[in-house]
Amino acid sequence: MPRLFGTDGVRGIANSELTAQLAYKLGQAGACALTAQNKHTPKILVGMDTRISGHMLEAALVAGICSVGAEAVCLGVVPTPAVAYLTRYYKADAGVVISASHNPFEFNGIKFFDAQGCKLSDSMEDSIEEMINSDSCKDLILTGEKLGKKTIAQDPLRDYVSFLKGTIDCDLKGIKIAIDCAEGASYKAAPMALSELGADVFVIHNKPDGININRDCGSTHMSQLKSFVLECGADLGFAFDGDADRVLAVDENGNIVDGDQIMAIIGLALKQSRQLDKDTIVTTVMSNLGFDIMARENGLNLVKTKVGDRYVLEEMLDKGYVLGGEQSGHVIFIRHNTTGDGILTALQLLRVLKISGKKLSELASVMQILPQVLKNAKVMNENKHKFMEDELVAKLCDDLEAEFSGEGRVLIRPSGTEPLVRVMIEGKDIEYITKRAAELAAVIEERLG
Repeated sequence: MPRLFGTDGVRGIANSELTAQLAYKLGQAGACALTAQNKHTPKILVGMDTRISGHMLEAALVAGICSVGAEAVCLGVVPTPAVAYLTRYYKADAGVVISASHNPFEFNGIKFFDAQGCKLSDSMEDSIEEMINSDSCKDLILTGEKLGKKTIAQDPLRDYVSFLKGTIDCDLKGIKIAIDCAEGASYKAAPMALSELGADVFVIHNKPDGININRDCGSTHMSQLKSFVLECGADLGFAFDGDADRVLAVDENGNIVDGDQIMAIIGLALKQSRQLDKDTIVTTVMSNLGFDIMARENGLNLVKTKVGDRYVLEEMLDKGYVLGGEQSGHVIFIRHNTTGDGILTALQLLRVLKISGKKLSELASVMQILPQVLKNAKVMNENKHKFMEDELVAKLCDDLEAEFSGEGRVLIRPSGTEPLVRVMIEGKDIEYITKRAAELAAVIEERLG
């Protein structure tokens, strides 16, 4: 049986794979597993993005939470990082988000935060999954006055925006900002935070209708924001994803500034003000080689984890690092929040822009992005983790690494959901690395397909 939890909670097509019945069981099991040690009535926050299926799943999830005696506090439509922050701020026992992030509207997902606002460990997810598979929650279902209840939070968006504004020590007066809200969870919070800090804000894709979330907009479809920045003469632009836990930027010339560049800019500013612990940024194995080169040239250290912002956070908490994230725009500022936060990240970048007096293109030029080529090799599903056990594949990878001599690299990893091995090669010559990636993918297909 495949694992219920993926890299970021439980996801699937709403009412087909992610059913109301499953949401009910997740509410029960999540409430039981996350509040097992409580002596008081547990309180669990529930937030969601703008998908049409959110209301159905919220009702089922809340029913499951209440059935085992916990209180469900509904936040309505809020960004995922708002749930992480408000779980701590409201002193709740856990938080749940109903969202499928950057996926199309027909998908949805359910992910949990613990009382500290952190995503769950693999072992805790396994505990919840085991409770569902064994149907052990049926013995914990309550009746009568022991049932839990649903309440509505008074003004969670205001509490979250107030927190965001307090994370920077300057206003944004004189800065013209274009934003793409992806018809998602940032559609109220982002314009509110930026406007209240004094910025001149221009907004697109902030009219969600339940089925237009992420449709040709947001951080996975940047073309409209690039044009919009130029049309309105903005100093820069920001594109959020559906649940606003990540953001990508666009400079004044319409060029994309990705998560690696954003971390490079903010990391250097923190280092200069002696606020970057151990002069270290935590990133993943998918970060661009240009980030490594920039770090070496500027006295920064990069610590790399496997792909997934939860693993970045684990490393940060374990070693005491304060800044980390992913190329995709999940950036974590541990002094402020415990998960990737797109609006928070935008504010931290704007602070550097305001204090430095520089344009975003100038700030971003500190890092040269090397071309990356990604090729997929179709393999037998049972073989997708065995690529480095093949002597020829291992030798080809070693030879390429030696050939690049620090100015290129090879990264091979299995797909989490498909019978594929992903071959990524990075280097200065796009034609050459495209050719070599195709060759290596073909060998992997031949040997493991």
